[in-house]
Amino acid sequence: MSSTPGISIRTARLSDALAIEGITSLYAEKGYMLKRAPENIIENIRNFFVAEKDGSVIGTCAISFFTLRLAEIRTLAVLDSFMRCGVGSMLVRQAEEVLREEGVTTVFVLTLSPDFFLSMGYREVKKEMFPQKIWRDCTNCPKLMACDEIAMIKELDRPESRTSE
Repeated sequence: MSSTPGISIRTARLSDALAIEGITSLYAEKGYMLKRAPENIIENIRNFFVAEKDGSVIGTCAISFFTLRLAEIRTLAVLDSFMRCGVGSMLVRQAEEVLREEGVTTVFVLTLSPDFFLSMGYREVKKEMFPQKIWRDCTNCPKLMACDEIAMIKELDRPESRTSE
């Protein structure tokens, strides 16, 4: 699956929780994402993916299901030293693949990096399209009344309709 030599993507394990918390905390401190408590990461560990190089976690993202056909890709974070190396793209592609296998047809993100997601085939939409997200996650966000994130969506093709690469 790796398109960058020496980097692999896999489902997170419990032993990755502290590394995930460390990477996401760096982004939270900069105001790019909400801080994830270690117990929240542990509770949701099977929804996380990690990018690994030489046995160290260098990036992460998670999926969150909202309906049988709608899911979110969230908590995308890559260590600065591995930015612009394709790690984020690898993580998003892995998340999308798992969502396809689960039968999800629509995936969305809330992001401060719309150009990255545009390059991955997402398009901008209004946040109001996702009231489930707003009620479940956004009500506790300090930015609720002044949210600067951009909502983006992508329709996923079904596994049997894709051609082999």
